[in-house]
Amino acid sequence: MTEPNWHALGVEAAQRLREGRAGDAAELFERMAQLRPEHADTWFNLGYACRADRQYEAALDAYSEALARGVSSPEEAHINRAVILAEFLHKVPEAEAELRQAVAVNPQALTAWLNLGGIEDDLGEPAAAREAYRQALKADPRSGRALARLAAIDVHEGEHERAAKLLGDSLQQGARSAEDAAEMLFGLGAALDAGGEYSEAFQAVTEANRMAAGVRAPTGRYDRAQHERLVDALIAMPPIQSAGPWPADKTPIFICGMFRSGSTLVEQLLARHPEVTAGGELEFIPAMTREDLAPYPERLTGTSAKQFEALRDKYLEQLQRLFPDAAQVTDKRPDNFLHLALIKALFPAARIIHTVRNPLDTIVSAFFLYFGDAIRYADQVDDIVHYYTQYRRLMDHWRSQFGADVHDVDYDRLVIDPRSELEPLLAFCGLEWDEACLAQTPNEAVRTASNWQVRKPLHARSSGRWKNYARELEGARRRLADLGLL
Repeated sequence: MTEPNWHALGVEAAQRLREGRAGDAAELFERMAQLRPEHADTWFNLGYACRADRQYEAALDAYSEALARGVSSPEEAHINRAVILAEFLHKVPEAEAELRQAVAVNPQALTAWLNLGGIEDDLGEPAAAREAYRQALKADPRSGRALARLAAIDVHEGEHERAAKLLGDSLQQGARSAEDAAEMLFGLGAALDAGGEYSEAFQAVTEANRMAAGVRAPTGRYDRAQHERLVDALIAMPPIQSAGPWPADKTPIFICGMFRSGSTLVEQLLARHPEVTAGGELEFIPAMTREDLAPYPERLTGTSAKQFEALRDKYLEQLQRLFPDAAQVTDKRPDNFLHLALIKALFPAARIIHTVRNPLDTIVSAFFLYFGDAIRYADQVDDIVHYYTQYRRLMDHWRSQFGADVHDVDYDRLVIDPRSELEPLLAFCGLEWDEACLAQTPNEAVRTASNWQVRKPLHARSSGRWKNYARELEGARRRLADLGLL
């Protein structure tokens, strides 16, 4: 093939990526790599396309080829390999090793230091995390994320005044970007909250959310009408086919509910049982709705039992690759409450754990956290209230459909008397009681925005937190009360 044709393949592959057709792009990049295997950037682009298409092992191989062939920015290949290993393949030690290789070849690799600090956060290693963030600040002294993460460790260690001073001084010096300022303001809000300066804390996170919303593309903002249409369609959906029987003890344990309702804590406690492995926030179900069942949920009604069986096989194959030795795995995606009809079609015997919490505590907790583009509705209290009302409406519908297959775990009762919530939970999951579930510390990485909180012994300090912001939340409280949701 001539040189212009090789370049034409690259142009076509880039266009496929812009169209969201990552699989097609990967095929084109693979053809390019076969034609010019010495071209390192082609292997890097193939890795990117495979990752976007969720071909994770192929992506790792492509990035390795890029490194072997002398890609111009090797730290970027190591960073991308680390993201795949940590977030999608649950291989945290291997991810940490990749990031250390990234900073070895480029000590100024800010993203690598930030991601390395994040892994140390997840592993519960504050000293190592602190050192990584300090190195990030050497690469970029104005990194809002590094400063906010350092402050979070200070708050975790009881040094909220030091955290507030660090972030306050940094904000006065001026942030490099709106996103950096938002990260620091969220961190400042958490530090002020820990110090009991509630009015100032709420002001800080209100400004943080305003700035975070400002950098988000219009298509990434929360659309109330669109979300209501989705919930309407799910509620109006007639009965659908199912994949047929599948043993309950070989079915994943699904955990869902509102974000910030205790799902991570429930998974961690459940995974201390010797027969349970924490799967974390698996992407299998949401990806299925995009890749196999679009337009969703309309496509569900036209899907045959045979097609659902094929989708179940696809889910189980992915699960087996991640956890080949696990007896039973949890799938903790809070927003899977949107997909319970699909889950029950795939796994008719599926047990659904639904985490519940005081709605005002849930709302204030979501408002105080920086989610980036992952959650669209948390920028404004009114949007969180709207999302919450739609969630409650849909969960009422699912209970009418699935009855005893949905088990509520109350966060506020769990932190006060864990045994009283865990004993019926284990029985619901078909598991014998095990005292290990009452252990006070997790034994593996905790990937959540509240990883430092989850690592602390159980406490009830977050229950009733909304009362510190009663004045600011009065409108939300009235709205929920009028709807009978309090």
